[in-house]
Amino acid sequence: MATAPTEIKVTPEIAAEHGLTAEEYARVKQILGREPNLTELGIFSVMWSEHCSYKSSKVHLKRLPTRGKLVVQGPGENAGVVDIGDGLVAAFKIESHNHPSYVEPFQGATTGVGGILRDIFTMGARPIAVLDSLRFGEIVPAKGTSENEAARNRHILDGVIRGIGGYGNCFGVPTVGGEVAFEPCYAQNPLVNALALGIARKEDLFFAKAKGAGNPVIYVGAKTGRDGIHGASLLASAEFTEQSQQKRPNVQVGDPFMEKLLLEACLEAMQTGAVVAIQDMGAAGLTCSTVEMASRGGTGIEIDLAKVPQRETGMTPYEIMLSESQERMLLVAEKGREQEVLGVFKKWGLDAVVVGRVTEGGLARIKMNGSLAAEIPAHPLAEQGPVYNRPMAAPAPRVESEKDWIRLAPEDTNLTQNFLKLLASPAIASKRWITEQYDTSVRTNTLAGPGASDAAVVRIKDPKSNEVKRALALSTDGHGRWCQLSPRLGAMHAVAEAARNVAASGARPIAATNCLNFGSPEKPEVMWQFSEVIDGIAEASAALGTPITGGNVSFYNETLGKSIYPTPVIGMLGTLDDVSRVLKMAFRNPGDVILLLDGSNNEAAAQGARPAAFSREFSSSEYAKTVAGIVAGEPPSIALAAEKRLIDGLVALASEGLLESAHDLSDGGLAVALAESCFASSPVVGVRHALPIFGINVTTDDFAPAEFALFGERGARAIVSASAENLAAVLAIARQYGVAASEIGEVTPNHVFRIEHNGQAVIESPVASLSDAWANSLERAITGGRG
Repeated sequence: MATAPTEIKVTPEIAAEHGLTAEEYARVKQILGREPNLTELGIFSVMWSEHCSYKSSKVHLKRLPTRGKLVVQGPGENAGVVDIGDGLVAAFKIESHNHPSYVEPFQGATTGVGGILRDIFTMGARPIAVLDSLRFGEIVPAKGTSENEAARNRHILDGVIRGIGGYGNCFGVPTVGGEVAFEPCYAQNPLVNALALGIARKEDLFFAKAKGAGNPVIYVGAKTGRDGIHGASLLASAEFTEQSQQKRPNVQVGDPFMEKLLLEACLEAMQTGAVVAIQDMGAAGLTCSTVEMASRGGTGIEIDLAKVPQRETGMTPYEIMLSESQERMLLVAEKGREQEVLGVFKKWGLDAVVVGRVTEGGLARIKMNGSLAAEIPAHPLAEQGPVYNRPMAAPAPRVESEKDWIRLAPEDTNLTQNFLKLLASPAIASKRWITEQYDTSVRTNTLAGPGASDAAVVRIKDPKSNEVKRALALSTDGHGRWCQLSPRLGAMHAVAEAARNVAASGARPIAATNCLNFGSPEKPEVMWQFSEVIDGIAEASAALGTPITGGNVSFYNETLGKSIYPTPVIGMLGTLDDVSRVLKMAFRNPGDVILLLDGSNNEAAAQGARPAAFSREFSSSEYAKTVAGIVAGEPPSIALAAEKRLIDGLVALASEGLLESAHDLSDGGLAVALAESCFASSPVVGVRHALPIFGINVTTDDFAPAEFALFGERGARAIVSASAENLAAVLAIARQYGVAASEIGEVTPNHVFRIEHNGQAVIESPVASLSDAWANSLERAITGGRG
């Protein structure tokens, strides 16, 4: 298809091969008033693909809260933008590159990072950080996962991590955080979601709206090749089949060094004042950038493809328009000032060519060597594509009873061995093997990188003066397993956990972006999951005051008819007014008091006092999956008011400088949070197996069974440590915000990790033993102990 000559007569069968339904093809003909030629058909097919048009999700996305007093730009542009004070704005967005990362893991991940970075600097913002959110199949043999399948999953994981690290490291932006999860459903459909953050002065923002009839349209960046043709329409908007490996030509190839030059040239060109509009050539390439800029600006556009720099010979209009070659931009400049822009790109050694002009009348005219290759009304193509309110139906209710749930251990059971197994599980274990492949501190803005705090924290530097202006915190969070069990509740937890993580770093959550990863929208149960997730995100975001500024929908994440878990990923942004108040998770001083903060004032625990309720909720936990092999029940209930109380309390405590550490309770519950705070205190600088400097002695007085109390994953909770001198002030502020603060133990210098439950030791071990299981198990699983 990619090399088909334009004179081929378009038929309904060819339209179907391009992913257009009979009804959509009829609408194409109605808009044009005639039959399309092949180039026009290709243009419609990519613009109306699920990936570009959001045709199955638009009706639901409208329910998300997108406005707020700090929101400068919501959904609809290359990235969302929020006001962070001092005349500065933050541009941030998360997007997926899932299917390409399965077909070609390294290049799929590489170009995913490159694309999201271009979305940021297209807005006129300099990128300062990247985060990721990743999902893979099981990487060790287990029930339902053979060694061959685990090896394949490890291969995908290795390629994706090398791709993310390679692009960010070469481009010169730190990869400062993220998350990784492992479930069987992602084995043949990994999720690779990348988030980028940039900073600009508010007056320096740029938008993708063409204006000014006669203004020149300038192509800049890398030459166009045949890579990525139909990446949006046939790779990202269709499920995988046994022939998916044949789609390798649809995966783009990235060049981070070229992108670094493109970044500097674009930002410099913007400063000339000669640039009117700018758009990245991402999904759908030149097609998307031309048509969307014209549509947003209410103009037409005319380009001559013969002037487009090409790195392959004999390319047809069809191929040039649909190519997704990377590191390219389209600009609109002021008429008469073309040379100012062209001169900047020449200085940086980049192609920059005037390929067309802005026109009146609203038509996108595509020419090739003087001949008209395509003529399409821009606005109907970009904004009036098909919109589907697809059928929805809840799946059949799960039939479960107590026999399907985890059986809680007797109260006198020593849980140390179970705890070791949990710490060594890929979901909980240290992600050091991954994050060591990333440059986490380039540009010297990183205050808290991977594993140091619940959120990544980066300094804000004024783009012109380089003066430090406070800090920003970012976290990515999602919980596919919980969304599979209860989509709405799981989505609410994803928003709440992302906000808690930001607050546990000392920052106040202010806005969010999302990446919504689902199976086929043509399945009623998938659309029901999607609708439920939207409602969960909307309710939680409104309650926590974190509007959604944009994001991405990724459908068709399924292989051979089997869908992934519904996996909404939330990227949460927060502001920190004083860089000296950053909170990290590491315990700092022997004798510090450890407190459990609970925004629910233990109400949630009291409501679940019945043993059956404990078992049902606990069956959805990471402990149940790892120790008992059970995935059942329902996620914990959520109280958004309690989450808000905890967040406000954490921010207030941080701003007063009263805490030595903070760490929210999530995967693995209280015991894992305490262990991670011990491990983070280790003086490991280039030494892999140094002893952590602290242990703990903790007593939990809780009516709940020991396993539930230690490993349950109820929200609205965090552990903090404080000096004895600050304890009274901490308790007073906690009371002021309606947060229960329980003294549960102290930091000890003796390298022993000990937890008592209702007077009995349930976990006791040298910290070194726990640390070894946690710190090295993921690397051992991936490398077989070789690295």
